[in-house]
Order: sequence, then structure tokens, then C-alpha cells
Amino acid sequence: MRLLDRYVIRNFLQAYIYCIAGFLSIWLIFDVSDNISTFIDQHFGLMLTVRYYLTQVPEVFIILLPVSLLLALLFALGRMSRSNEIVSMLTAGVSIPRVLAPLIGMGLLTVAASLALNYSLAPHAEMAKKNFIANARAHQYSVQGQIFRNRTDLRTWFIQSFRPGHDLFNNVQVLQQDANDNIVENYLAARAIYDANAKTWELQEVKVVHYDTAGNIIDEKMLPSLKIEHWTETPFRLGSANERAEYLSFPELREYLRFNSDFPIALLAPFRTHMHYRIALPWTCLVVVCIAAPLGIGYSRRGVLASVASAVVLVFSMNFLTHLFLALGEGDRISPIVAAWMPNAIFAMIGLYLLYLRATNREGLRFQLADVRRIFSR
Repeated sequence: MRLLDRYVIRNFLQAYIYCIAGFLSIWLIFDVSDNISTFIDQHFGLMLTVRYYLTQVPEVFIILLPVSLLLALLFALGRMSRSNEIVSMLTAGVSIPRVLAPLIGMGLLTVAASLALNYSLAPHAEMAKKNFIANARAHQYSVQGQIFRNRTDLRTWFIQSFRPGHDLFNNVQVLQQDANDNIVENYLAARAIYDANAKTWELQEVKVVHYDTAGNIIDEKMLPSLKIEHWTETPFRLGSANERAEYLSFPELREYLRFNSDFPIALLAPFRTHMHYRIALPWTCLVVVCIAAPLGIGYSRRGVLASVASAVVLVFSMNFLTHLFLALGEGDRISPIVAAWMPNAIFAMIGLYLLYLRATNREGLRFQLADVRRIFSR
């Protein structure tokens, strides 16, 4: 690594680490203030509180990394511009893209970190928060009154209660139908337990009823236990009927779409959109580098504040457009791929255009106050 690269990275990392630590401290202060009464009432110890916040940090990092990256770039490049270091580099024959190369590399490292966090840990933060508080109160968060329809195998499950992440289901009724929607079998069990290794279901204290095509009972029997090997349902599938796409990890979204491919397109749209969004969101960090880097560089003291303001406005406009496209994708108004990637594509092109202007020493569109007065005086 060249001396120039080390110098640029050192200036950037100093501001970057301070921004991350500052935003993280602000979030921690406000969150502790909101939850301190719960921690005291439920007798949270120090280690339990630390474990609680470790489950929330990945989600917070996904939010603060792009903002910290923006501010650190603007600060580091602005300071180097004010001290004429950028001009000295250009005079020495170093191009703008070469000056920004180490910062683009840091942006790619941030993308990789965001991808790792957004793959599983960050989406699970909200559910982990609910389960953590429930466990501290000596009971597990449970789902009541679940209904699941397996359209492929023509089975309908009615479940009184179960705990997410567990293989035990209480008071279960399973209706097996034929191709004409006639009920042919009815299973009434006090408990249903799934064996993940053998991929089998065990129904305990179960009553099995068989029907003819007219709906008449032709056979019924009570069994203490019944093992069923051919059912394709899993605990995750049974619990997915009321899952929210934004709380599922990337593997869970793929599994949901694979097992529930027979669902209406409108119901699957949020899950398809968020699956692409899991990959697209971390690349926002690289887009931020493309926007902030050219605007952070100034050859004179004039226009520094305007450049910083422009970078902030562009990044927050990208954030607004991201949520707008995400809502359109969830509502099946546009393609999931377009919803996830279009904001990044739009603002990446804007950033590359700004980088081209800066590399060729050209000014972008500038609106002076005198020009505005002249327009309105006509």
C-alpha cells in the first residue's frame, strides 16, 4: 500500500470511527432511557442487559453505517481540501479517481460488513427483542390461533398455540382433503412434535377420523401416539403465515418463497421485494461514497458549505426514494428487483456524474442568489 493510500485512509478512519461511536452512543443513551424501567422491574443484571443490546447492535449498524460513511467522507475530504492537500496531490500528477481509490475500497469493506449483518442478524433483531423481554418475564412469546393452508398437499392446520423457534404445537387439528375439496381425514391431537432429523411429525393423544365423499364418518380411532413421515410441513412453514417479510433473514425468505410458491402473487410480493432488498441495501454504502467523495473535494474555500449540503440532501433523498420504491414493491406495484435496486442505480449514476465533473475540473449546476433574483424580476 502506497504512502498516499495510508494517509488518506488514516484521515478517513479517524472521522469514521468517531461518527460510528457517536451515533452508537446517542442510540444507546436514548434506548436505555426508554427501557430502564423494564430492566429494573424485570431484575435485569448487567450481563443480561449486555446480551440484550448485542442482539440490537446489528440492526442499528445497518442504519448508521451509511450516515457515518457520509459524514466521515465529507469531513476528511473537506479538511484535506481546506489545507490544499488535494491540490498538492493533483499537482504531483495524482488523479482524482486515484486519490479516491482507497476510500472506494473502504466503501466496499463497509458493503461487505453490511451484507454480513443484513443476511440474518439485523432482520432478527426485532423478534429477538420480543423474545428476550418475554424470556426475562419467565414466559416465552407465543403465537395464538394459527391457521395454515397447504394448497399443494391439500391440508389445513388449525393450531391453538405454539412458540416460535420450537417444534412443539399445542391442540392441533389437521384436515386432509381430496382434489374436490372433500375432507377425507381429520386429525385431532393434543400435541404435535416435529423431529427435524427424521423429518417426521408425532401426534400425541390423537383422534383420527376418516370420511367418505359424502362427508359421513367411516372410521375413527384414538391413539396415544402417531408418527407421520410423508407430511411436508415444517415448524417454520406453519409459523410463516403471520411472518412479516422485514423480520426474516435471507435464507428464511428463500425458504418461505420456495414452500409457499402457490400463494397469490400479491401475498408473495413483500417477501420477494425484501429478499432482493437484503442484497441491495448494503450497496447503499458504495453509492454514498460515489456521492460524497466528489462533493467533499473543493479546490477553494467557496462553495464548501453548498457541497456538503448537496451531499446531505442527495443521500437523504436516496433514503426517501428507497422507502418509496420498497413500498411500491411490497404492494406489487412494481417488480421486486426494480423496487430493491432502482434507487441505488439512480443515485449511483448521479454520483458517477459528479465524480466525472470533479475529475475533469468542471462545475455542476450552480444556482446563485443573483440568478434567482434575476429570474423573479422578469
